[in-house]
Amino acid sequence: MQNHFPLWKNLLILSVFIISLIYSLPSLYGEDPSVQISSVNSQKLGQDKVAEVEAAIKAAGVTAKAFEFKDDRILVRMNNTDDQLKIADLLRDQLGKSMTVALNLAPTTPAWLRAIGAQSMYLGLDLRGGVHFLLEVDMDAAVKQAEERYVDDVRLALRNEKIRYLGVVKDSGYIKVTLKGPEDKAGLLSLLDKDFHLTLDVKEPEEQDQVWLKISELQEKEIRKLAVSQNMTALRNRVNELGVAEPVIQQQGESRIVVQLPGVQDTTRAKEILGTTATLEYRLVDVEHDVMKAVEGHPPVGSRLYYDKNGGPILLDKRIIVTGDQIVDASSGMDEDGRAAVFISLDGAGAAKMGKLTQANVGKPMAVVFIEYKVETKTVNGEKVRHKEKVEKVISVATIQGVFSKRFQTTGLDSPQEARNLSLLLRAGALAAPVDIVEERTVGPSLGQDNINKGFQSFIVGFALVVLFMAVYYKLFGMIANMALAFNVVIVVSILSMLQATLTLPGIAGIILTVGMSVDANVLIFERIKEEIRAGNAPQTAIFIGYEKAFATIIDSHVTNLVVAIVLFAFGTGSVKGFAVTLIIGILSSMFTAVTGTRMVINWIYGSRRVEKLSI
Repeated sequence: MQNHFPLWKNLLILSVFIISLIYSLPSLYGEDPSVQISSVNSQKLGQDKVAEVEAAIKAAGVTAKAFEFKDDRILVRMNNTDDQLKIADLLRDQLGKSMTVALNLAPTTPAWLRAIGAQSMYLGLDLRGGVHFLLEVDMDAAVKQAEERYVDDVRLALRNEKIRYLGVVKDSGYIKVTLKGPEDKAGLLSLLDKDFHLTLDVKEPEEQDQVWLKISELQEKEIRKLAVSQNMTALRNRVNELGVAEPVIQQQGESRIVVQLPGVQDTTRAKEILGTTATLEYRLVDVEHDVMKAVEGHPPVGSRLYYDKNGGPILLDKRIIVTGDQIVDASSGMDEDGRAAVFISLDGAGAAKMGKLTQANVGKPMAVVFIEYKVETKTVNGEKVRHKEKVEKVISVATIQGVFSKRFQTTGLDSPQEARNLSLLLRAGALAAPVDIVEERTVGPSLGQDNINKGFQSFIVGFALVVLFMAVYYKLFGMIANMALAFNVVIVVSILSMLQATLTLPGIAGIILTVGMSVDANVLIFERIKEEIRAGNAPQTAIFIGYEKAFATIIDSHVTNLVVAIVLFAFGTGSVKGFAVTLIIGILSSMFTAVTGTRMVINWIYGSRRVEKLSI
């Protein structure tokens, strides 16, 4: 029969519509403004803390929508944002600094939908709200770190080549190498020409036993450029670890990076992960000298005074065995004694150095130094001044029991949460230079809701006008096209939800545009059916020829639009990509609904009976 689909095709089309309807349902459910409470030191929270929070909220005269206690966190769902803000301020005052109180948006999707993996689509910063950070990369610190690396590299090269020297130190912007005697200078210059000629400028002072080295201007520019590039990569990896959908991470100027995190209201956690420059250093413990003399201000040559987590002094060798830059993988877990640990894998160079050192120092203690930069804003003479502090603490001292190189573990952490945070930072990559958060903005959910309302209003007006036109001009066929149009929107929303794509205001514009494009395909089909009827063909023949002959034109028009959308996606950034994604999905789904979907319904109505006249 001309206008008849086989059973399998009808079932397939219906299955697509049903699945799309189910996976689009989560977008109908909103989110509850919530307050999230967690421990700063990652200690477990008990039911007594839940009762304390509940009592504090009741005493404030506010009714909470629900209390949830899971993953060592308390989530309090509120009825509105005013109550959310009020309770957040109240709990911060009452719980003190030992607890982190953060704003949150908790989804209200039913459990049965979450069980089958149905989730609401992600909303962009302009719709959902979130946080915006402007980070400043400390370029001077990047250059200083490079100088420190060169100091170690020059020392190592001199030892490997057996060139005698008295010292390699940084002074006045130079790396000053003092040799045993002038006769060793030729060997040093040959070594520098062979291994360091692209990176260092060499200066020979009047002292015959000295050579001064300096990073060249070209290399310094490259170091600054790579610092920003590596920091962007590390930040992107850290954001991925946070689970933020479609973040925006872009360079601004020569030394600044913009980070936008849609939907994130826990700014404390975001700042902790983004702004922390964390790394490790492995050093041998100096057991030959008196640590108390170092405390009194007389550290021995070649050693440096550190403090452990409890404030106890400890003397470490100045020579660094390996650093966080040589860590290629890190994961958290528990060691054989049930203690929190980070399991670390080194690159080839780091593994070789670690293996060589542990082989020569079995039975000696080795310390792990945790280093991070913290930035605090202090008020000085009425003005806010940002103060950056380098915090170094020994987190673990252990005796080297045997030779190891590429993979080993680090213990001495306070909790599994601290181990997870440290492994996250190390796995995501160390920042090439410290970053300061110079600007922080929070886009409130109320502003995002206003954008959603305006976008939804635009969609309703456009959809209603199209539906009215099609119903009046094409009668029953127009109503079928309207039905397909509605399912087209459902399919677009469901695919966006399945892909967990981010919907922004430009994305809403793309959905509205696909509404008109979907109807355009039906207009071509219906006009061709009208032409066939005017040419004297029977209604059944007119329907068959109308769909068959219009299909080529529909393909041509949609393919050209699809090419443009793909180009937008390939070369666009940010909101342009969001528009392109919804446009691509809308074009493909409109071809399915406008051609196959309407054909199935029309076949049901007209395909199995004799028809004298069509309602078109």
